[in-house]
Amino acid sequence: MGSMEQGVMEQTAQYVSRVANETYGQSRRIMPEQPWWQNLDPAFWRFPDDFYLDLPTQLMVDGTALIDKGIRTLSATLILGAALPIMLRPGQLRNDMAQWSFYKALADRGRPEAFFPRPTQRVAMRSKLGGRLDFRPQEGFVEVLSFESQFEPVNPALRDGYIRHGRNRIAWAQHWRHDGPPRPTICLLHGFMADPYWLNSRFLALPRFYQMGYNVLLYTLPFHGPRREPRTPFSGHGYFSYGLCHANEAIAHAVHDFRVFLDYLEITGAPSFGVTGISLGGHIAALLAAVEDRLSFAVPNVPVASIPDLTLEWFPVGPMLRLGMRLAGIDIRELRHASAVSCPLTYAPKIPKERLLIIGGAGDRFAPPKHVRLLWDHWNRPRLHWFPGNHLIHLDQGRYLTEMAEFLHEIGFDRP
Repeated sequence: MGSMEQGVMEQTAQYVSRVANETYGQSRRIMPEQPWWQNLDPAFWRFPDDFYLDLPTQLMVDGTALIDKGIRTLSATLILGAALPIMLRPGQLRNDMAQWSFYKALADRGRPEAFFPRPTQRVAMRSKLGGRLDFRPQEGFVEVLSFESQFEPVNPALRDGYIRHGRNRIAWAQHWRHDGPPRPTICLLHGFMADPYWLNSRFLALPRFYQMGYNVLLYTLPFHGPRREPRTPFSGHGYFSYGLCHANEAIAHAVHDFRVFLDYLEITGAPSFGVTGISLGGHIAALLAAVEDRLSFAVPNVPVASIPDLTLEWFPVGPMLRLGMRLAGIDIRELRHASAVSCPLTYAPKIPKERLLIIGGAGDRFAPPKHVRLLWDHWNRPRLHWFPGNHLIHLDQGRYLTEMAEFLHEIGFDRP
């Protein structure tokens, strides 16, 4: 990109960030009183995602949004094709709905430790050096960590069906370590179907943060990468393909195993650690802010706030889901209630507001701006950064990476 084009992009990014914050900063709150699943507008998924931008910038944002919608439709078709044979199995939906009351009761309690108890079992952490395709620092080394997860579904009725996924029982993470004393560690949670370490390290410019002196941990979510079962059609297939209750447990599993890696960082002397995540990883990073008080910060990046509302908006999954809801005689409030136990909107964050930062894309249609805004309201409007791109194309990403670095410095994370 030439200097002129780069200058135009920087001006556009500054303009989008300013206008977006002015648009939402003075707007009414859309996050309702608790219980949010009952009080949030049933048509929230239909809310527009517009910013009041000038015409050239609006055309650019709309163009990136159009790209998102096209890729989103392809992704939704892939997910629907893989999940339908299981979801439409005789009795599958009926059996799933029979367990919803278990999760609704836990959501009603509003206590995150009821669904996300802190792991107490000791595990044997295995370590090996990273491979050829992994990040190779000039100073320090890369290790690949793994352990056999002791997680068991919170709902005993799902235990046998969940733990039969044997490869999913092995938790994985890649750890970038400097030589010498342990360093503050940035932990990254990837998005749905986007687990490769090399992809995430480059997408978020993690080598840059490593060169700034931080250690880095890249965590693999359940049912992704080496945790996926053989012959599954894509990485992450097992996350949402076995019903809502199974998805709740997969999120509980993700939180459980991540906390075991935090135990490892703590035992090996890391003076502090925080979490950032993209998309589904942003959703779980926001949950961790309500669960794990050892975290120094949480930075959800293009996060999903309510997975049921997001699903209703995706074509062709949305129409199929709405048809299924009509046939089953349920509405969006009930669907939200059954999934609220694994949603960050249900719990107050344990991390102080000044240690929270949310990043959103003005043209994002995978995790639309209204989801960013909902989480922002729920967290009492902490620091927020908008970029003029979509879910996959983060235009002028350098600007928010610089803001992240400044944020970490301001909260003292770079000073053990």
